[in-house]
Amino acid sequence: MNRILAIELRRSGALGAALLIAVAGTIVLHATAGRWSTGWMALAMTQREYLAVLSPLAMAAGAWQSYREHRANVAELLFSVPRLRPHRMVPILATTALAVVVAYLVALLAAAPRIADTARYLPSAAFFVVAVGLVTMIASVWLGLAVGRLVPALATAPGLAVIGFALLILAPHALPDGGFTAAFSPAMGMSMFSDYDTVDGGVSAAQALWTAAVAVAGVVLFAVQNRRFAFAALLPLAIGATATAVVVPTGDAYDQGTLDPVAQELVCTDDTPRVCVSRAHEGLLPEVTPKARHALELLKKTSIVEAHEDTSTFSPPTSPRSRADTALMSIAVDEHGHLAHPRRLEPTMLTGVFTSPLSCGDNRNFTVATAAAYWLLDRQPTAGPDGLEFDDPDAVKLWKGLQALPRAEAEARVIAVYQAAQKCQDTTDLLSGGAR
Repeated sequence: MNRILAIELRRSGALGAALLIAVAGTIVLHATAGRWSTGWMALAMTQREYLAVLSPLAMAAGAWQSYREHRANVAELLFSVPRLRPHRMVPILATTALAVVVAYLVALLAAAPRIADTARYLPSAAFFVVAVGLVTMIASVWLGLAVGRLVPALATAPGLAVIGFALLILAPHALPDGGFTAAFSPAMGMSMFSDYDTVDGGVSAAQALWTAAVAVAGVVLFAVQNRRFAFAALLPLAIGATATAVVVPTGDAYDQGTLDPVAQELVCTDDTPRVCVSRAHEGLLPEVTPKARHALELLKKTSIVEAHEDTSTFSPPTSPRSRADTALMSIAVDEHGHLAHPRRLEPTMLTGVFTSPLSCGDNRNFTVATAAAYWLLDRQPTAGPDGLEFDDPDAVKLWKGLQALPRAEAEARVIAVYQAAQKCQDTTDLLSGGAR
């Protein structure tokens, strides 16, 4: 059997298809590294989203292989051989499946070194996400083989690629998001809205069932000798759709399954002052700790003694419990998996301390908080990669006013801002001396 597969690999276009898909997958992943550099789960989900590119290529590769055999009149030669048709089909099905599986994994492995030194958290769900991607690639190339055999024309392969690409790109915009929709399109539901996103096991199971049904349907279409029996391919699709609809979580169950609570758990330093980051960012703890502790040192005249990562999410909405002795940090990851804009960590952390909690509503004054934070850092508030996200002339004016004061007076005003902010009081005039 191994000899037959080796011959099939040499004579077919499987190797060329594998090379094309591997190169395309590697290029799109490295070109968008900022989307998945946060960890292994993000990488697996992002590659799944790019099935919108890889799946049409696999379909086109399968259709091209069938067209090559038709053009070379290989079918007539094979029919003269006293072997059952399934025996003649197995080698080409096996080689094309092996080609796309290897290509998908090569693209994944080519991206892995970029985050290997910082990505620590590898949830089991990531393996299921990759597995569904592999099944989808097999289903795509087998479907391409079937369509290419039914429509043996030169334009079939590129036409199938264009149609597949258009459908997979437009589907997320045309269809409502949710478990039921995502189950029937493995590229959907993979967008990352936070570093703690995941794919529910039920969703992966439903996607696997549906893509396996498509793969079986492709084999049936590839096997039938009379086109009148092509409708037999509807049977595995009907069975697969029914099983998928039964398994997939929907509604609140789907929404809750998009977050990984383990990834949000805090991992802390053994010594004090304690600095904690989420498990998803555990590899960044050595980079974060010295900066967070420097900020805590500047806050020694407040009640703040620890620094925790802010693990808040927007969808579904979650937020850590507020603690009077803890400052929250916002951690961003660059395209290489390391801390993005390291010099921005301390200003944003300190600004958060001098800003009233969300529960205070309209009393939150970011301009005053920014001026107080940068006074502690002895840096002028400036916009840029390591500073503010936008210019704030009022904060600069307040900062310069603090710089002109005796240090004891300026420090007293800064502490007054902190105390007022924690009580949801208005801090607008505290730095300028208008209200004491």
